[in-house]
Amino acid sequence: MEFQILLSENGIKYKEIYEQIRLAILEKKLSAHSRLPAKRRLAEQLNVSIITVQMAYEQLQSEGYCYSAQRRGYFVSEIQDEWHYSQINTTDLEKRVQNEFLINFKNGQIDASAFPYKHWNRLYRKELNESNASNAPWQGEYSLRVQIAQYLQQARGLGCQPEQVYIFSGFQQLLLNVCLFFKRKAVGIEDPGFIRARSVFDQLQLPCYPISVDEEGCCVPGEPIKLLYTTPAHQYPTGTIMSIARRVELLNWAIKQDAFIIEDDYDSEFRYKGAPIPALSHMDSTGRVLYFGTFSKTLLPSLRISYLIIPAALQQDFEKFNAYQKSTVSRIDQRAAAKFMEERLYSSHIAKMRTLYRAKRSCLIESLSKHLGEHFDINGDTAGLHIIVTLPEGLDESKAIELAKSAGVEIDAVSPMYQLHKPNNHVMIGYGAPSMDEIERGVQLLANAWKSYLSK
Repeated sequence: MEFQILLSENGIKYKEIYEQIRLAILEKKLSAHSRLPAKRRLAEQLNVSIITVQMAYEQLQSEGYCYSAQRRGYFVSEIQDEWHYSQINTTDLEKRVQNEFLINFKNGQIDASAFPYKHWNRLYRKELNESNASNAPWQGEYSLRVQIAQYLQQARGLGCQPEQVYIFSGFQQLLLNVCLFFKRKAVGIEDPGFIRARSVFDQLQLPCYPISVDEEGCCVPGEPIKLLYTTPAHQYPTGTIMSIARRVELLNWAIKQDAFIIEDDYDSEFRYKGAPIPALSHMDSTGRVLYFGTFSKTLLPSLRISYLIIPAALQQDFEKFNAYQKSTVSRIDQRAAAKFMEERLYSSHIAKMRTLYRAKRSCLIESLSKHLGEHFDINGDTAGLHIIVTLPEGLDESKAIELAKSAGVEIDAVSPMYQLHKPNNHVMIGYGAPSMDEIERGVQLLANAWKSYLSK
């Protein structure tokens, strides 16, 4: 049977042979039970090795596109069902590539280029050995728990013992475990609030009440809840820092209602105005606050290391609940992180990143003021890695994001973070990932797109 196979110059030869024969079979260009070319003959025709053709034929056979008969060769299988194949337009692919976002203003991103890879790789290689081949203890490596406890004491004013520290693979796994521990009790979450936290509550089908946020932070719940999720150091997404008075009110509420508070110390390391604010847990003398921390912003998100500080009174029950769990975080990553902190590289890295992000924040605010003017208000700029921009009349959230996307800039919507009254005139701009040159360029692109639309 004669048919043409065209090979590219740099492609993987056996895959190209396999793919072109496969499509010919699916499109009925090769009839059922017809014989495929002999391996040697096809190899000579295509100027490839016999092994290359053999690999292609074996892949086709393993997927059922052909079958072999001893000493006779390979034959096309009979495929009963009709197959409708649509060829991908390479022009569309090229357009898609050209439309890839030029500037990443998405929230939750970090500047990975500033990470001290040299130091980390040295520590990681040292820990990558046979003695660390087994799993970490369920609670986490003791050396890392010691370092976390010491760091929180110094940086957040939080007195805790290493025995109270539990290591998890990311925020959502941590929150899921805690919710299950509390036996599916009704929960409250700030409104607006962290959408990934709300998704965990939704997955567990927990009764979930939105708790309003005002200028002092999360309000005191009036709903019948036993678990409150809040972000006191840097309310997400508004950026509000919870007042001392409100912290006292929430702690008193928890005592009176026999409730517990989950304190997500979100972006607490990156505060740019005034002195650092102590953690809510620092004020808790009755064991009502569970403290959530993470290395995702201060190190790398891909490490997937988060941690819980649980009140001492809950420890025994929490360990009993998790008696048959295994650690979900790499032991080598945990030990490398412990050494990173022990050698004071962690505190130095945070100080460096705080300076870098402060400069990026200033660059973003100045660029917005310069290119957009007073009609675009800025909020939540005292801490964290994002700001909220209030759009002027005539430009709503969805249109602003659409225009940004068409200009090659990716930004976030704010409305999904609200449960009750969703605004349509706010967008979120993150400044963790882009360089300062990219920030300036990105704001110019946004300004051109938005102002052009508003001037119509």
